[in-house]
Amino acid sequence: MKSICVFCSSSDSIDEVYFKIAIDLGYQIGNLNLDLVYGGGAIGLMGAVARSVHKNGGRVVGVFPEFLREKAKEFEYVDADELIIAETMRIRKAIMDKRADAFIALPGGIGTLEEAIEIMSMKQLGLTDKPLVFINTNNFYDDLISIFQKMVDLKFAESSILNSFAVCPNPSSALKFIFSSKSK
Repeated sequence: MKSICVFCSSSDSIDEVYFKIAIDLGYQIGNLNLDLVYGGGAIGLMGAVARSVHKNGGRVVGVFPEFLREKAKEFEYVDADELIIAETMRIRKAIMDKRADAFIALPGGIGTLEEAIEIMSMKQLGLTDKPLVFINTNNFYDDLISIFQKMVDLKFAESSILNSFAVCPNPSSALKFIFSSKSK
């Protein structure tokens, strides 16, 4: 295990509890001397986790989209140890997938959800076996997990989708899951 990709919010407007979890995750990734692979943002939970990884000795690899750089360069995390500028969002996700050994989804919006769901889809298709964990701060992902269960119950999805991810309450349990699943 060398790197963990974190999907998360770029909003600065969210409750402080989510920032505390992002900072804790960054602290733990840094202390484990792992690389953070993420969307390259300097704002929201993205910036919080990246700064915390740096502060605690970890390495930060940001993958930032070219179109956003042209619109709002101030959003990119210029202190990243490696900042990759991706031509498109699809290329961005492919780079993050290639560079990561595991995935953690902190709470976030549509982009976070889309990135995590793509990993689930890849797992279902046998294109990756890398662990995916949703950190369920304040029960943020409860409704999403219910939707997945409904998909299974109504036969829109196989029950195996429920095994394509873990749901953990905090960064410590998420990292414990990742390390235990990678040692199998």
